[in-house]
Amino acid sequence: MEVSTPSAGSLRALRRLVRALRLADRAAESRLGLSAAQLFVLERLSEGPVGSMAELAGRTLTDASSVSVVVQRLADRGLVVRAVAPDDARRTTLRLSAAGKRLLSAAPKSPQVDLIEALEHLSAHERKELERLLERVVRFMGIDDAEPTPMFFESEPSVTRSRRRVRPAGARARSRG
Repeated sequence: MEVSTPSAGSLRALRRLVRALRLADRAAESRLGLSAAQLFVLERLSEGPVGSMAELAGRTLTDASSVSVVVQRLADRGLVVRAVAPDDARRTTLRLSAAGKRLLSAAPKSPQVDLIEALEHLSAHERKELERLLERVVRFMGIDDAEPTPMFFESEPSVTRSRRRVRPAGARARSRG
């Protein structure tokens, strides 16, 4: 099947985007020992302490369970401090540790920050249209029921990684390109 020029251009743009995210993740890993997702969480925590995982999830534009996994890894490394909320002993607050601040001061900007800034240059209408079109692509690919990755390039639990997508009966394998 020959790819039409408009499709080829979209595919090239998506490849550049995914490649930039992947390379930034590798660079963060080799330079800092962190995933790009962990760097992004540190950046969002540098905006100030948060009073809940839900608040941090809002800052990172993901869900609380996904950001919780990342925070646990950062806390294990001593980069994030968890403390009991002064106004409610049932709640935990999160903030950067001194080590987290030092690491962040020497770190490059995460690719997620660049992506969000780029998206914010679009009008509200353009962002909504982009979302609608990407959702259509996902549906046409048959992956609309698949869970999104927790955060870009953050390791998923091994159970999720080992699962394979089951193709509907009669669906042909597509080349990866």
